[in-house]
Amino acid sequence: MTDKTPKSGGAPRRRGRPSADCAQGADNLLRTARRTFALRGYEATSVREIARLAGVDAALIAHHFGSKEALWLAVVDQIVGLTDPMRAVAIALRQDATLGPRVRVERALLDFIDRVFEHPDIGIFFSTAATEEGERLNVLVDKLVRPFHDVFLPLFEDAMDAGELRRCDPALLFSLLTQGISKTVAYSHVLRAVSTLPDDPARFKREISDVTLQLLR
Repeated sequence: MTDKTPKSGGAPRRRGRPSADCAQGADNLLRTARRTFALRGYEATSVREIARLAGVDAALIAHHFGSKEALWLAVVDQIVGLTDPMRAVAIALRQDATLGPRVRVERALLDFIDRVFEHPDIGIFFSTAATEEGERLNVLVDKLVRPFHDVFLPLFEDAMDAGELRRCDPALLFSLLTQGISKTVAYSHVLRAVSTLPDDPARFKREISDVTLQLLR
């Protein structure tokens, strides 16, 4: 009769929430996948390559996510989680009656800059993924583009209504500013060819913040 008693080297694994190590492993895989999809695009990226770059067996990705499509969707969901704080800040700023409309816009943009510097590869991922057509593009629009506009555009509209920002299409202004910030940081290696700013991250962020606020005038 086979002895099914757990060996003394470890307790039987409990059902339910995954262990912290398991969750951390999945998070690391997502970060590697995010960078790889960003640099190569969806079609040119293989699960095997992501596994190699992450230093794991490809079977682990299948275990966590099941397929490349599911992995890509999980990356988008991870980005949503990383950018949720930006939306929360924008919502809180609009509700802050102690601040003027223009100040709310400025603070929302400065917070956006902080987040972009924390995760610069998100800008590359979005730029690459935005060239997609079909359902993946729809996912980007539904999960990232519309939610951002829904909370940021009212800040711009309030400032325009108060005469504190020059009136223009708020969606266009928001897009120009945020995409300009994101891509400038994400592709700082290109800027390095003509500027030393990327070599000094603190000064780089400070200059981007200053220029962004100047563009609002």
